[in-house]
Amino acid sequence: MVAWAVTDAGLIKRLLRHPKISKDAHEHGTDFVNEHMPEQWPLRTWIQVRNALTAYGEEHTRLRRLLQKAFTPGRVADLQPTIEQITTRLLDQLAAAPGRAADLRAEFAYLLPLLVISELFGLPSRMHDGFRRCVGGLFATNISETEAEAHAQGIYALLSELVAEKRATPGDDLTSALIAARDQDGTRLSEQELIDTLLLFIGAGHETTVNALDHAIVNLLTHPEQLRLILAGPATWDDAIQETLRHQPPIFYLIMRFPTEDIEDEPSGLTFRKGTPIMISYGAAGRDPEIHENADAFDITRETRRAHLSFGHGTHYCLGAPLAVLEAQIALPALFSRFPELALAVPAHQLEPVASFISNGHTELPVYLDQVAAA
Repeated sequence: MVAWAVTDAGLIKRLLRHPKISKDAHEHGTDFVNEHMPEQWPLRTWIQVRNALTAYGEEHTRLRRLLQKAFTPGRVADLQPTIEQITTRLLDQLAAAPGRAADLRAEFAYLLPLLVISELFGLPSRMHDGFRRCVGGLFATNISETEAEAHAQGIYALLSELVAEKRATPGDDLTSALIAARDQDGTRLSEQELIDTLLLFIGAGHETTVNALDHAIVNLLTHPEQLRLILAGPATWDDAIQETLRHQPPIFYLIMRFPTEDIEDEPSGLTFRKGTPIMISYGAAGRDPEIHENADAFDITRETRRAHLSFGHGTHYCLGAPLAVLEAQIALPALFSRFPELALAVPAHQLEPVASFISNGHTELPVYLDQVAAA
């Protein structure tokens, strides 16, 4: 089956707001699910999950309301001291081995949000290693069917174990809050919805932050004049974060959406047939030349730096966005303050992208903490 890849920012916003565009493949993508999705398709999890990411209409409203009750602005704000402590601990670990090429993605950008999510979930320390192993495979789009199935089984087993433990011994954490959460009608989350909602937070609260930190670091190291603007005062760290989100969105494509009926988009003259899969290209949206002048350039002073769609748009706007931004606002100044001579250990063009058309980051981010940049 052919799928639409939508790259125009205006059209993306219209589709994301359209009331007849669904993310529920079970209900509105039946041809794709029944006829065109192999049983062992590595990306099947992205279609099969039952949470706010894939819900539509009243079901989406119900699930999002539950999320908002459990994942409040206050809960995010309360994490700030924890994020600061984790950041300091990771930087101390990096500083303990000077003179080497450190992988800043694996040792900092990846670990920081993973440890924050673990704290948010109330994850017992004995589960940290298994959690870390399983999370990495969720966004890979080049792995075998067997590997994808193993990753899915592993993460579901861990989350089921976590839920069982929090049912027995509730705590002041997101998992316990979701277990206790009800919507206004008193309807509980089903067991699958509960576990799939935790899975959603892993994607929304972890992978996005990893890639945002990754690209922000690379962009600032390869554009030292932009970094100087921040350090001298004319620009801010938030300017760099927002421009990074525009220039290199953490999620490149997100799958899938399905029209619930034939939709004619008058501005573009396109017709989206009922049930036809739609992939939204957030990566292309941030480079739209109709919105951003010299769109391929990284410029933290551009007026349109906040005009990005990297956290979505409309009813599915990412609830984890404030947490991702908060982590970046804490991590970036701490990193560049601790290591003012930070430099890439390889030329930027040699950095290898992750093997995924969903996740947008690098496989490794080798840097020298206190040496001269690679030529």
